[in-house]
Amino acid sequence: MYQRFLFSLIAALSAGTLLAAAPTLSGKPVGAEVQFVRSIQADLMRRFPTAADAEKADYLRYTYEDSTGAISYANRQWQSSDPQHPSQLWYDVNGKLLGADFSVLQSNGASAPHLWGVDPSRWVKFRAHVHYIAKDPKTNEPVYGGLRMSRFTAAGGDLANPSAAALVKAGVVKNAGDVQTVFVFPAIWDLIVWVKPNPLGAFADKNPNVIPSKNAEKDSM
Repeated sequence: MYQRFLFSLIAALSAGTLLAAAPTLSGKPVGAEVQFVRSIQADLMRRFPTAADAEKADYLRYTYEDSTGAISYANRQWQSSDPQHPSQLWYDVNGKLLGADFSVLQSNGASAPHLWGVDPSRWVKFRAHVHYIAKDPKTNEPVYGGLRMSRFTAAGGDLANPSAAALVKAGVVKNAGDVQTVFVFPAIWDLIVWVKPNPLGAFADKNPNVIPSKNAEKDSM
C-alpha cells in the first residue's frame, strides 16, 4: 500500500485514521499522464522552487519530515481547480521542492476523480482529521500534531470553528496559548506527484534521489 500519505501529515494520527485503495499501476506515468507530469514539474519548479516561495503563496508548513524526506505545506484549499493549484507542496530539509498533492473533496463525489488524464486508481482517500501547530514552551520550537476528528469533537471541538480549547481538553497540548494554528483537514481524494526527478516514476512511493535526514519520521504527537 502506498506509503507517501504517511508523510508526517499523518504521523500524528493512528493507522486507522485513513483508508486508501491500493494502486494497480507502477509509479511511472503512462499515456496522457506523461504530459500532465511534465507540465506540473515545469510549472511548480518555476513558481515554488523553495519553501520560502510556498510560504509567500500562503502555504503553511504543518508536518515534520517524513520517511520519504518530505516536509508538507498546505494552502488549506482542498479543491484543486486545475494542475496549477496543488493543495499541498512538499520540500526537503533544505527547502528544495520535492513534490505536490492535488485534492478533490470527497463530498463532491464518491468515486475517484477522472482528471487531467490521470488514472483514477492513483487517487487515494484521506479521512477527515484535525491538525495543529503549537510551540514548545521551553524551546519555542514548533510542534506539529494532529488527532482524529472523533477525538476532537468528543473534547467539544467545533469543526466549523476549530479552537485550541478543544486541543487542551483532548490532552494533546497543555496550554491554549501555545497553539498557533488549528485546522480541519477534510475528507479528500488525494493525488501525489514527485516534482523532483524520480527514477521509480512520478507517482512512486519514494524517491531514491531523496535522502531523508537523521530526524525523519519524528513523532508529531
